[in-house]
Amino acid sequence: MASVPLNRSGGRNRLFLQMKARRIRPDELMGKDGTLTQNWQSTFKRVVSHVIAPGAAALFLLSSLVSVHAEDLKPQAVAPLPVPADLVALRAQPPIGPTAVPLPAGAQPLTPALLSNYVERQRELRAVNVLAYGQPQELNSEVLMGYIARGSLGNNSAVSAIASFASGPSAAKDEPALNPSTLAAYVETGYEPIEKRVERANSERDCLAQAIYHEARGESEAGQLAVANVIVNRARSGKFPSTLCGVIYQNAEKGRYRCQFTFACDGRSDTPGERRAWARSAALAQDVYAEFATGENVGAVPGSTLYYHTTAVRPSWSNTFNAVAKIGSHIFYSPN
Repeated sequence: MASVPLNRSGGRNRLFLQMKARRIRPDELMGKDGTLTQNWQSTFKRVVSHVIAPGAAALFLLSSLVSVHAEDLKPQAVAPLPVPADLVALRAQPPIGPTAVPLPAGAQPLTPALLSNYVERQRELRAVNVLAYGQPQELNSEVLMGYIARGSLGNNSAVSAIASFASGPSAAKDEPALNPSTLAAYVETGYEPIEKRVERANSERDCLAQAIYHEARGESEAGQLAVANVIVNRARSGKFPSTLCGVIYQNAEKGRYRCQFTFACDGRSDTPGERRAWARSAALAQDVYAEFATGENVGAVPGSTLYYHTTAVRPSWSNTFNAVAKIGSHIFYSPN
């Protein structure tokens, strides 16, 4: 049996150490040449473990200290500082400025008493049945106020109710201007039921549309508007009838060609024969009548323009009036 040579220095010792190293060292610490090594994964794990443990301990300690400190706080330690006296005085001032301006008469603040007065007044006004048929009722102030509350365009019952409350007990107690006698005079001279007013408005528009159609249906819109403007000017002048129909058909009952507008007394039918021209005339008449009814200026010709004629004729009166415009085939005049 062969024996292990002993003449080489340290041979057996090196072999023994290598065998011992293989038994006690893990494989991942061995290099390719058999020497002890350490890879980067192991190093990273070791470093992270050393950092996480103290960090977790510090976090736990900090959370414990903060909780205890929050429980120990006293309410007076976080109370707000007192507001300075000058700031309190500034906030107490009214929005309009440091000096309050007295409200004018009738502009009192909306209070429960004011609202109650308004509601009660409305109830009383609407309790009057001004549209009832049958035996006429006595004409008095309540009937008048009920009529105003229901149908008048120029008055506001809410405003009158508030004004009556705002006037206070010191207001004069004389008989109001609207009393039974003045109401009776109004009914006799100028009162018209709603149905009558609607009927009259429709008639006025139709008369104006007839005049525009027969006098200027071949003219431009400006020419038609100027003819309508002359009719409105006459109705407002005080020298002619005060209604559009009255102006257009003035003297028509006196016979052929003795009226102001030829179509009104020429003996021919006034029924329109051109549908499109009639539609244009009716639309324009509606707009012009609205301006006439509300007192607005039509604006096609001056308000003093009361006459016109076509360029195909030259009446004798044209030499005595001032020509103010020529639009299409019409020349327009105003008195001297």
